[in-house]
This record gives sequence, C-alpha cells and structure tokens, in this order.
Amino acid sequence: MKKTLFIADLHLSENRPDLTALFVDFMQQQAPKAEALYILGDLFDFWIGDDERSDLIRLVQNHIRAMTQQGIPCYFICGNRDFLLGQQFAKTCGLQRLPDYQVIDLYGTQTLICHGDTLCIDDEKYQQFRRKVHQKWRQRLFLCLPLKLRLKIAENIRAKSKADKQQKPVEIMDVNPEFTLQIMQQFAVTRLIHGHTHKQHIHQITPQYERIVLGDWDKTASVLEVNELGVRFI
Repeated sequence: MKKTLFIADLHLSENRPDLTALFVDFMQQQAPKAEALYILGDLFDFWIGDDERSDLIRLVQNHIRAMTQQGIPCYFICGNRDFLLGQQFAKTCGLQRLPDYQVIDLYGTQTLICHGDTLCIDDEKYQQFRRKVHQKWRQRLFLCLPLKLRLKIAENIRAKSKADKQQKPVEIMDVNPEFTLQIMQQFAVTRLIHGHTHKQHIHQITPQYERIVLGDWDKTASVLEVNELGVRFI
C-alpha cells in the first residue's frame, strides 16, 4: 500500500550523535518504502548558511540524495531553527523546498502542512522576532558575515531563546486554536499537519477538522504515516 511519511523537529547537531543514528536508521529502513517524505522544519538544531561544512551535514545530504535518486521525492518546509537552509543545500541532495504553508492532496484529503511556529500567535515576542529574521535584507546581511561570527551569533540567540522559554507561560508557546482553525478554513482544508510544539497528538477539532502534531526526536523518532486508510504514528 502506498504511504507518505512526515517528520519534524529532529534538531540534528554534532552534540547528539544518538539523534543522528536515529535519522540514519529511519532513512535506511523506513524512508525508502514511502511514496514521499515531508520534513516539516527543524531538521537541524540551527543553520547558519549553506556554506557551512561538517560531517553531519554531508551525512544528511548523502542520505537524502540516496532516497531522491531512487525517485522518492523529499520535501522541506523550514522551521524556526533552520529557516536559512537554502537552495544550494537543496540542490546538492535533491531536496524540494516548499513555502511556509502548502496544501497537498493526501489520498483524496486536502491537507495543509507547515512547521507550526506561525500558528503560535499568542507568543507575541517570538512573532516579532520571527518577522525580523525573515526579512530578506537581514538574511542577506547575516549571510555576508564570516562563518565563525555567524556561528557565535546563532549560539547566543539559541541561549537567549532557551532562557526566554523558561520564563514564558506554557500555553502561549502552543498554537492558538481559533487562529489555527481560521487558517485551515482560509486554505479550504479539513486536515492540518505541523510540528514545532513537540506535542505529538491527533486532535479532532470538530467532526470535520483534524489537526495532527508531529512529535520531536529525542529518545525516539516521531514518524507520521499517511495512507489510503488514514493516519498513524509509527
């Protein structure tokens, strides 16, 4: 039976070889059996530009390229950690980049996919930060900086973000239910799949609307399988 797989929030980094091992196992054992793979953001813990080189980056590219060369498409929506992942990386491994919101037909069901951070509108401080860093002129300016300086800036931002999260109410870091439903209606879909919040769950919003949240990868891999019969986490 045909199936499509979805993953998000792997947060791969040199500091977590266990996550890298999970990713490699997934790409070798499960991904080749799929009709398509969608990565909904935060594949990497942070990304400072396509000119960065590391063993981890080469490993990830090699495994994605091995899959796409078999004719299995791999799609990517950027997350809040790897929004600078660009066309150079994608071209190297055959990855197909998608916009923040994308509607796809999943075996007869119109489905909206996104990373999920744009749905967390109650976190006004984060949304202000997001608008700034997604300005193209800021991105071009950042990418002109030396690699070592970009790395230092990224580490500082990540440390500040971690400190800020500890002070924020938990509820504002989740999606806004009313806004999320409005987005689904705007795109004329009955199903939404996203990541970002790390709260793996299938929400039946109403008898008509379904919201599926991908989990993060920590001790286990969160993988969503969609086929003609429905959806399930594997």
